[in-house]
Parts: sequence; structure tokens; C-alpha cells
Amino acid sequence: MAERTNQQWLADLRALLLRGLRYALVDRYGVSEAHLEDFVQEALLKILDGLGTFRGESRFTTWANKITVRVAFSELRRKRWEDVSLQDLLAPYAGDFTPAFLTDPGPSPEKRATQEALLALVRRTIDEDLTPRQHQALLAVMAGGMSLEEVARRMDTNRNALYKLIHDARQRLQRALLAQGLSPEEILAAIE
Repeated sequence: MAERTNQQWLADLRALLLRGLRYALVDRYGVSEAHLEDFVQEALLKILDGLGTFRGESRFTTWANKITVRVAFSELRRKRWEDVSLQDLLAPYAGDFTPAFLTDPGPSPEKRATQEALLALVRRTIDEDLTPRQHQALLAVMAGGMSLEEVARRMDTNRNALYKLIHDARQRLQRALLAQGLSPEEILAAIE
């Protein structure tokens, strides 16, 4: 019996990953065959690159399928934002940034008034105390729900630098609110 070549093993792995990804994505997400092929190709590169990290705690095919699904979902998240500009995403928040937890009709009128006043103060602080870049990043991620990877790509930076930018923005916002006499505890108590 002839020994199988690496190419044959890779072809079998590719077919297995494609079949698994097709099952996981096509019916629920309507992903095209061309996209599936791209996802599997990208996953194969990651799998081959990461062979040394496989610890044998699961079957190799389970490990490879998990990588393939992660690659596919990462690409789908990225594609979701492909045609959305940061300006379009932030436009609804330009004048009225109201987080979802404040849109619940449950609070009493007094509590609602306190929340709205607090929100106006936070909004003004974001507008006045953050740099334009911090403002854009914070609102895109926190209010707009865009992934760090996508915001980083759009802002021509990397994920770590963006994370640091948002961290600095949050610290600056906290310091500015503390200077106005508002502690994080008071803010949380007002919005609960």
C-alpha cells in the first residue's frame, strides 16, 4: 500500500473543513460557496502555522474545525462593516447618545430625569474632554458596537494601539467626571 503524500492529507483536511463549515454557516448565515472556500484556505494557513500549538487534548479534526469556524466568524464580522463608514455609524449618536439601558420605560420620572441629566453631563464631557481620535474610537466601539479589529483598520492603527486609545479615553473621562464631583459609584447608582 502506497504511503499518502502531504498534499493528499491536506486535500482531505480541506474537504473535511469545507464540509463542516458548510454545515455550520450556509443554512444560518447564507454564506456563499466562494466565501466558504476563502475561509477554509485562510484556516488551513493558520492550522499549518499553528501545528506546534496542537496539544492533543481533542481530536486533531476538532481542533482544526474550531480554528476554521473562528476564521470564518472573524471574516464575517469584518465583512459586516465593510460598507459602513465611521461617520455613518456615529451619525445617530452625534446629538443623541442614549445607551439601550436608558431606553427602558421602567424608571420613575424622577429617576429618568436624573439619568437624562447624568447622560447629558457624560455626553458633554465626552465631547469636550476627549481628543477627536478618542471620541471617535470610544463611540464606534462602545456606542456603535463595531469590533476593535474593524475600528482599528478604519483608523489605520492596530488592535493594541486602539485598545490603549480607548483605555486612555475611559481614564480621561473618569477623571473629568470625578473633577465634576461624580464618582463611578454614583453614576452606576443613578442608572441602575
